[in-house]
Amino acid sequence: MDTEFARTFLAVVAAGNFVGAAQRLHVTQSTVSARIQTLERQLGTILLRRGRGGAELTPAGQRFLRHAKSLVRTAEQARHDVGLPEGFSGSLTLRGRIALWDEFVPEWTVWMRQQMPDISLRMEIGFEEDIMQGLVQGTIDLGLMYTPENRPGLGIEYLFDETLLLVTSNLDSPWYDEHFVYVDWGPEFEAQFTTHFPEMEPPALLTNVGALAIQQILHSGGAAYFPRRATRNLIDSGRLCRVPDSPEFSLPAYLVYPLERQDEAMNQALEGLRMLARREEEIS
Repeated sequence: MDTEFARTFLAVVAAGNFVGAAQRLHVTQSTVSARIQTLERQLGTILLRRGRGGAELTPAGQRFLRHAKSLVRTAEQARHDVGLPEGFSGSLTLRGRIALWDEFVPEWTVWMRQQMPDISLRMEIGFEEDIMQGLVQGTIDLGLMYTPENRPGLGIEYLFDETLLLVTSNLDSPWYDEHFVYVDWGPEFEAQFTTHFPEMEPPALLTNVGALAIQQILHSGGAAYFPRRATRNLIDSGRLCRVPDSPEFSLPAYLVYPLERQDEAMNQALEGLRMLARREEEIS
């Protein structure tokens, strides 16, 4: 069986529909449909039920899901294992939002190197859509994000609440001006922000990466909302200031992982993330 068919099937499951799968795979919708039809002919059964609401797994599709994951994961693992440095017995791939790299992910990396020095770690930055797709397809092992989606075979665990603070480079200027940077932290943040500031005009500067907004503000001035972790040192050093009496927003961070993987490396990885999440909650 061509693993490309399995990847396409998993992309439809991750997206919930054929249109989204085509966008993620950078192919046409007709190509996705043709691949799924070929796969269904090869297996002699219907895997996906098409409807206005999207594509739903049939009972046969539910059973094939774990096999598709295994096919893709085996191919991906083979690619990783062939390229493993001498002395390493396996690998783990973690993909997460860039904001979670401030202290949290690096601390986990150090912990893993101490606990399992023979496991190679691949670290990637991503957004919710591609993180979920990688998890469903089996190309990544651990996902860290703010707004996960429920998908068959994936476990979702709450880690900790990010506290988003409004900070500025200059307390003498209004924080909401042409230099304000709106950082897209996801739909939960957007809902909180618009509820608190319903009269605000659309911002002139927008980004989906917090680190870019920090660099913009440090270079040209301005204000934005950031996780407390990301600005702790900058506030302590006086390079940024908390805007007085501004509301704080809470944004939960989640861990997502395949439920069927139970090996020692994965168990250690999960233990470390949970332990560091408890520490983060205590600090906050």
